Amino acid sequence: MTSPLDRVDTSKAHSARVYDYILGGKDHYPVDVEAGDAMCRHWPSLPVHMLENRRFMHRAGRFLAREKGIRQFLDIGTGLPTAPNLHEVVQEVAPESRVVYVDNDPIVLTHARALLQGTPQGATAYVDADMHDPEAILNSPEFEALLDVGEPVGLMIIGVLHFILPPDDRRLVRRLLDPLPAGSHLAMTIGTADFAPEEVGRVAQEYARQNMPMALRDLPSTTSFFDGLEIVEPGVTQVHRWRPGAAQRRVADRDIAMYGAVARKP
Repeated sequence: MTSPLDRVDTSKAHSARVYDYILGGKDHYPVDVEAGDAMCRHWPSLPVHMLENRRFMHRAGRFLAREKGIRQFLDIGTGLPTAPNLHEVVQEVAPESRVVYVDNDPIVLTHARALLQGTPQGATAYVDADMHDPEAILNSPEFEALLDVGEPVGLMIIGVLHFILPPDDRRLVRRLLDPLPAGSHLAMTIGTADFAPEEVGRVAQEYARQNMPMALRDLPSTTSFFDGLEIVEPGVTQVHRWRPGAAQRRVADRDIAMYGAVARKP
């Protein structure tokens, strides 16, 4: 019987493992360390940027659970488990919340059990699939078992879209959103070079050198992904500026290369 780890190519860096390494995790390989170190040399603010992207996810998930009454979530590009995970955030607000996680990295799959430890009232599941194959996500037994498309869903696409290149990007987002009913919400973060173009441009070049090409988008292009949706306040903004809490640390705009927003499907 084969293990998910048999699918790991330790000769190539993977975005989830690079992210894990830069944020101080332990589930990565030397090739991911090499790539992460190179990226941080190009832009020393990269760890701050990545941490603020994850904090946006926490705030957006809590907002949807607490203020919008969302009780089921589809999290695309889960990444390696770093507490608190989405289910921990939303189940703290509403213990009955259900979360379906999606990722395509074998190491993430081996950690699925860590992700599945939710509240007794709620439920979590993991789908081994890629955003490029939305049918595999939407037709998965886990999606069909946990998520009721007759009720609003929180679609979370956090830190993923800059790895989805045109012309597939908008089509894939819409394909995931289309089956979800009115009242569903899309929470999404999108990479940009608007605030530190030289440094972020060099990071993007390093990602491309590691066979992980990126598409960085300006504010108008980012905003266009939410066309037809009702964007909630404060609109499309840098992730650290989206509904910051009272204890939010002070972060310079130039240290953040990610836009974020939450929008309602009418």
